[in-house]
Amino acid sequence: MDPSALVAATPADRNRVVDFLRAAAIVTVVLGHWLMAAVMVRDGSLVPNAVLNIASWSHPLTWVFQVMPLFFIVGGYANGLSWRSARRRDDSYATWLRARLRRLAAPVLPLLLVWLVIVSIAYAADVPTATLRTASQVALVPTWFLAAYIGVVAFAPLLLAAWQRLGWWSVGAGLVLGSLVDWWSIAGDNLWVGFANYLVVWATVHQLGFAWLDGALAGRGRRVALAGVGLVGLVTLVWAGPYPISMIGVDGAVLNNSYPTRVTLAFLGMMQAGVVLLAERRLTLLMERPRLWAVTVMVNLRIMSVYLWHLTAMVLVIGMSLLAGGFGLHTAPLSASWWVTRPVWFAVIAVATSGLVLLFGRFESPVRDRRPAPAAWRPVVATAAMCGGLGVMAASGLVARDGIHWVWPLLPIAAVVGLGVVPLPGRHHRQDAALQP
Repeated sequence: MDPSALVAATPADRNRVVDFLRAAAIVTVVLGHWLMAAVMVRDGSLVPNAVLNIASWSHPLTWVFQVMPLFFIVGGYANGLSWRSARRRDDSYATWLRARLRRLAAPVLPLLLVWLVIVSIAYAADVPTATLRTASQVALVPTWFLAAYIGVVAFAPLLLAAWQRLGWWSVGAGLVLGSLVDWWSIAGDNLWVGFANYLVVWATVHQLGFAWLDGALAGRGRRVALAGVGLVGLVTLVWAGPYPISMIGVDGAVLNNSYPTRVTLAFLGMMQAGVVLLAERRLTLLMERPRLWAVTVMVNLRIMSVYLWHLTAMVLVIGMSLLAGGFGLHTAPLSASWWVTRPVWFAVIAVATSGLVLLFGRFESPVRDRRPAPAAWRPVVATAAMCGGLGVMAASGLVARDGIHWVWPLLPIAAVVGLGVVPLPGRHHRQDAALQP
């Protein structure tokens, strides 16, 4: 697919800042994951760790680098445009959901199959189950976001209707409901209750995208107010409440803000939305520059593939290092020499990621779908299966003490293929996914 053709085909009325923020958010996540990995080899054994676990000074920085709220805000903007466009074409909800799910599901299928093959071969070769569990869990961490996002997408038309009818009250209701879920979960020591906020909190952040789309955040004053409310709410919850400073999970912490998702991330999203939109005019001017826009288009062209495969690349690099006696991994994390070698670390994993994207990125360019509308239950059931399977794998990987848990990767694959969301390869014309709303 020719990026220059996509650049030339960009509609004049397209909000290029949306595409820039999507790309910037994912690139930040990728670089953040690579930087947080504080692994080293000691006495011939791998000692896994994370910067957040060993450096408390890094926790406040997560208020800037936890950018998943921005992705949901951009998602709200894009899903609002997409659903309204579908209604103008008289497309049914089932047709619309199938198309959205297909674009999200197709790139993840090869990732699941590859890891199923890897752990099966390694398990048969008597690689310790603890090692396989850790490797698969780390590599499949990106699927937690995909599960949450797919769930919110399925409710997007209903959420848009709530926004159109209730406006900012829909955001307020989400904050209240998210707070009640947290209260029940934290005060009652019911961790499982908190997982409801994967939908409630992220759906609330998603509403901010509708506000941006409909002009409810136009003007400097509204954006400053939104950032202020988010900041005050976040500081209050951390200072007076039970919530930790870090917006990214810390191993061994009594309470995390991201596992399960807490209402703090909704306030973080408000703060980030207000701050970023204050720079919208300047970002718009920057995106008018052909080279910058071309880079943005190219990143968006394979954005899901980069996101899904960047941790697999890191795990493979670590595995190759172990086979070479721990080459490059003997430096103590956060030491001066460790920081000096970070550019090399980034470069090596970036090359590995690029190779994987070149190999599997084709699955991110869906074929044009000319099929009739499906029965409504098909994409709905496929959505539930995707969310369930991906969510479990993100939490526990593919391997436990009793062996490989085949059902979790096979469940979403069987659902989206068997229910016709992702059709088997055929003769179709490809469409340009990078510039779709």
